[in-house]
Amino acid sequence: MSESKNIQNLEVLRATEEWQRAGAYSVRIEGMNRQHHIPLRDEFDEHDCDGTKYIVLLDDGYPVATCRFYENTLESGHAAGSVTLGRVVVLPDYRGLGLGRKVIIEAESWAKELGFKQIDIDSRLEAIQFYEKLGYRHAEKNGDIIKSGSFDCIAMYKKI
Repeated sequence: MSESKNIQNLEVLRATEEWQRAGAYSVRIEGMNRQHHIPLRDEFDEHDCDGTKYIVLLDDGYPVATCRFYENTLESGHAAGSVTLGRVVVLPDYRGLGLGRKVIIEAESWAKELGFKQIDIDSRLEAIQFYEKLGYRHAEKNGDIIKSGSFDCIAMYKKI
């Protein structure tokens, strides 16, 4: 990434409309489908729907980072009042600039405003320390490695 970019002026978008969610999808296609060769069918699932909330960071109108969260159901084994955070993606040219942290903090704020009390995440093994720095803890119920798509993950959570 060129150092001349001014990332301090990024626009934070709480995407709720389809045209806004397209920005999140764009980042996911570029950052996951294209880079990691994840099939679109696997990258986009039943949680990519109207009830899901998306954060999108825009650099001069161009989507560069995203994440999503959705309410958990008790049937799924999650705590009442919790959401699952996921699909945290930063475009390769923008990595290492704190944008992953920025989308997560915005998602946490939004979830808290909506009355949720806990955020769950399946962290890829290489991202565990990143989430620990943001206050996430290993879920007691599952310290084992789990599969999330083609990635090995650990279940983590954070009270908000």
